[in-house]
Amino acid sequence: MIPRLMQSVTLPAAQVQASRRQFLIGALAAGTGIAVGFHLLRASPASASETTSAEGANSFSPYLIIDGDGTVTVLSSQFEMGQGSYNGIATLVAEELDADWSAIDVKGAAGNIKAYGNLAFGGAIQATGGSTSMASSWERYRKAGAAARAMLVAAAASEWGVDAAEITVENGVLAHPSGKSGGFGAFAAKAAAMPVPGDVKLKQPGDWKLIGNADLKRFDSARKANGTEQYTIDVKLPGMLTAVMIHPPLFGARVKSFDPSAARGIKGVVDVVETPRGIAVIGEHMWAAIKGREAVKVEWDDAAAEKRGTQEVMSTYRDLAKKTPAAAARKDGDADAAFAQAAKVIEASFEFPYLAHAALEPLNAVARMNEDGTLEVWGGHQFPDVYQKLAGEIAGIAPEKVRLNVMKSGGSFGRRAVFDGDVVVEAVHAAKAIGFRAPVKVQWTREDDMRAGRYRPAYVHTLKAGIDADGKLLAWNDHIVGQSIMAKTAFEGMVKNGVDPTSVEGASNLPYAVPNQMVGLTTTDVGVPVLWWRSVGSTHTAFAAETFLDEVAEAAGRDPVEFRLSLLEPQSRHATVLKLAAEKAEWQKPLPEGRFRGVALAESFGSVVAQIAEVSTDGSGQIKVERVVAAVDCGLAINPDQVRAQVEGGIGFGLGAILAEEITLTDGKVDQGNFDVYTPLRIDAMPKVEVQIVASANPPSGIGEPGVPPIGPAVANAVYKALGKRIRVMPFSKSLNA
Repeated sequence: MIPRLMQSVTLPAAQVQASRRQFLIGALAAGTGIAVGFHLLRASPASASETTSAEGANSFSPYLIIDGDGTVTVLSSQFEMGQGSYNGIATLVAEELDADWSAIDVKGAAGNIKAYGNLAFGGAIQATGGSTSMASSWERYRKAGAAARAMLVAAAASEWGVDAAEITVENGVLAHPSGKSGGFGAFAAKAAAMPVPGDVKLKQPGDWKLIGNADLKRFDSARKANGTEQYTIDVKLPGMLTAVMIHPPLFGARVKSFDPSAARGIKGVVDVVETPRGIAVIGEHMWAAIKGREAVKVEWDDAAAEKRGTQEVMSTYRDLAKKTPAAAARKDGDADAAFAQAAKVIEASFEFPYLAHAALEPLNAVARMNEDGTLEVWGGHQFPDVYQKLAGEIAGIAPEKVRLNVMKSGGSFGRRAVFDGDVVVEAVHAAKAIGFRAPVKVQWTREDDMRAGRYRPAYVHTLKAGIDADGKLLAWNDHIVGQSIMAKTAFEGMVKNGVDPTSVEGASNLPYAVPNQMVGLTTTDVGVPVLWWRSVGSTHTAFAAETFLDEVAEAAGRDPVEFRLSLLEPQSRHATVLKLAAEKAEWQKPLPEGRFRGVALAESFGSVVAQIAEVSTDGSGQIKVERVVAAVDCGLAINPDQVRAQVEGGIGFGLGAILAEEITLTDGKVDQGNFDVYTPLRIDAMPKVEVQIVASANPPSGIGEPGVPPIGPAVANAVYKALGKRIRVMPFSKSLNA
């Protein structure tokens, strides 16, 4: 997903100075209920009435709504793509509100950066990514719940004629020692007229019932299990048409001409139109659109297209990796002098392919122009204010006239966080091309998703380490070659002195104490579109660093766990999780014949994860990952069960990638099209996973992504013990089957 480094980004719209950010609690009537929210201000106003200002009449939005029937609907600033952000935010609200967990629901909110801007990114953009959802929501959603609770109590006290301090709240019911009681719904309307508390007192950890509750199950588990959860692919509107796209077969190619006549003659095909991103074939239903697409004849202008294949690209990378880096991301001490003095020098190179996000739900979006001149867009809006602006520009209307329906998404892993709005733009363009006479859903097929997508960049690392006669690590050098994700985007300003932080994160901030360290970067110019992918830079930097560190430990004659601990501060988070993982995996205990262990440690998105993988081999050269013990420090675990699920999911996601996944190109065209050749982890290859959560009182840090980086190197290190083979070219299938 989006890197945690985004928290320092400065964007032109809605910039907010964090040091002056304050919450203003506000409330408004919502039918028979109450809506409570916060306004993100440059300075605190004198009263709630000032929330409507010159900055815009829509500068105040609620974070939660309590209806007359007692239902509590949380309006989430964060997008739900399976990572559990809705559940976490619901927990924060319900805890402080003392709500009935069974009466909680969550919906996506958008259209107001001031209210919904991600605080981890300075409040400048509403975005979900970088594993920041809980960090951004931790304080403001608890305050929303606490404020609503105080107003409900005030309403009940007024109606009953009692002291508010005598009223208790539990599971959505207010009660008084006199025997009077009532649910939230009974007081919601009156609570909306109560004075808004100027400050609210949040619960102390000892009073929490939901936060940190390991037995609390997700509020949406049932509908996910029974298939009633709704995604964009499920959207059906009266008169809705379906469009499929014809994208250029080469990245950078453009439509030169096309003949739609045969397609228009197919039953069910409504129109064939050109858009800036290709040709949209619009039909009464998906099948008609697909058959129409097959009949369209297109001539492409590929003069500016990328025509190199994988072998050519990687050959160039290997040559560049042997040269002096174009930029320095880290330089400590004098590495060259240290290498000259080293008793032993170890060197290795690593190669990582392009990777697809391969989310279960292919990209899609729906656009409809309403009679009142507002445009509605349904989709997995990971960057909602960006898409709102783009949709408005295409439709020729003001952004505030674009209403976004934030749908849950069947996965994203960063794929829906794009600055050109790809599928959203396609839907609006297609609807506009037919005069907005009907709603249009653009639905990508799996092949579209695989071949016209964005990818985790390919990389090459060359590493070098020097140790002295006693096995002490003296010097470390890592030269990274690959494309920039940030370049030519709104985040281009984060590229400093030729260094894209997403290319080097996890390498430039290694936690190990190495006195002489150099991390260099050479950024390449390739026409393949790239994007953040779950755990971003750490997906390759952690693998290179942690497998190479095992090689260094072997050269020094040291145990891999003991060697790492010798390079860490004894009381650090890194040392703590590493020791915990080693203890729970019984690192020092001999394994049965045919079983082997490997270890890896990585920090990403503010969290530290250590993993010990246990693999087996049948002697034929094939391996199976049997067990993974993971220890994680992610700050305070709001939902421990969800933390475990995310680490388990991250391990499965990362394991599939390193075992067999890769995107390759032949003459510029993507070779893979579906899961028959691009193979995410199959269920029978999923290992047993045990997750240990370090108790912490620190604010929550990321958890959606940090489980991914350590699994590859942990398994690779175990494979070396099993087969005596170092895995240096991804995926494993290339090395193991060679």
